Amino acid sequence: MTKTPLPFLLCSHLLPYNSLLLTPSPKSIKSSAVRFLCRPSSLPTMAEKTQFDSTEIGPPNASKTQNFPTPLSPPLPPISKQIELQRAMTASSKSSLFSLSRSGIVFEDESLIVVNKPSGIYCESVLSSARHFLNESSLGSTDVGIEITPLELHLANRLDRDTSGLMIITKSHKVAAKLVKAFTDHRVKKTYLALCVGPTPKWDKINIKSGHGRSKFGVWRVYASSDIGRSLPGGSVVRDMATSFEIISVNRQGSFKEPTKFSTDENPGMESVVVEDQGTTRIEVGDENSGEILIRAYPKSGRTHQIRLHCQYLGIPIRGDVKYEGVYEWRGNAYETHALHAESLEFYHPVTGIPIEFRAPLPIWASEACQEMVQGT
Repeated sequence: MTKTPLPFLLCSHLLPYNSLLLTPSPKSIKSSAVRFLCRPSSLPTMAEKTQFDSTEIGPPNASKTQNFPTPLSPPLPPISKQIELQRAMTASSKSSLFSLSRSGIVFEDESLIVVNKPSGIYCESVLSSARHFLNESSLGSTDVGIEITPLELHLANRLDRDTSGLMIITKSHKVAAKLVKAFTDHRVKKTYLALCVGPTPKWDKINIKSGHGRSKFGVWRVYASSDIGRSLPGGSVVRDMATSFEIISVNRQGSFKEPTKFSTDENPGMESVVVEDQGTTRIEVGDENSGEILIRAYPKSGRTHQIRLHCQYLGIPIRGDVKYEGVYEWRGNAYETHALHAESLEFYHPVTGIPIEFRAPLPIWASEACQEMVQGT
């Protein structure tokens, strides 16, 4: 019997082991061609059939004959429950003590504040701390007798508990509505950095498109692109999900580069993958073909756990991401969080209309991933 997942409180708010896709030989495919990833011809084992059974049962009053789409990514590894519980308890303790400092603020004006969230801290704790920080700043810089207008702080975007990087906090309801709509309409350009562990990809740049939704156990999973729009248990539907990736370094060999300014739909040199079935090949920790790959992700949509799910599906899960088959012990070290960082945000200012772009400082693991390049400069 499959165990019930952890309560939502114990999971990240936007919110292994490596799944390497079985695909046609790169020699037979041009880099710009579209690949459809399909299951090999061999029949699945009984365990696999149980894991990926397409007859996901919905609520008690649902029709027994209803056929729900099959999730293509595997369920949560059993060990992830214990590790996630430990991480949630640690994060709760750290979050209760978190205090936003001036060094954690990337930008501030009368409309919004951009902060660099540490890994292992809940978004709500950052919001609460920002409220105290801004109120204290206002009290310290305001003349006696001048009335202070209460702040209407809102989170314009959210990050998973263990994801570090840029978060925007708006200072009024009006600004919040505009900026949230900009995120919803995908008018905010975002980049993320991720340190993955797996076999070196055959591609330098790739665009992957798939479905996204919750399985019958409430877990976010990858679905086939052809399943987009189909109903899922609980009443939701499969939605589209697209991410572009580029490799920055492999095993600390490579030069750090700025985010690319391109349209993923019009880049002729980028391979495109349309997901239609599950990958089945996996590697084990210590496999001679596994290594550290620093990648940059350009999410075109904004689905929950999108980058983490697509990295898992491509066979290069994020280091420390136990939910999605990432290693939590690697080369003698144990990792308490996953290595994912919200690197940049680019959008039009919700009040002035001026285009603005923000960058977060690199986390240590990203700097170390390009250590050879840094030493050589």
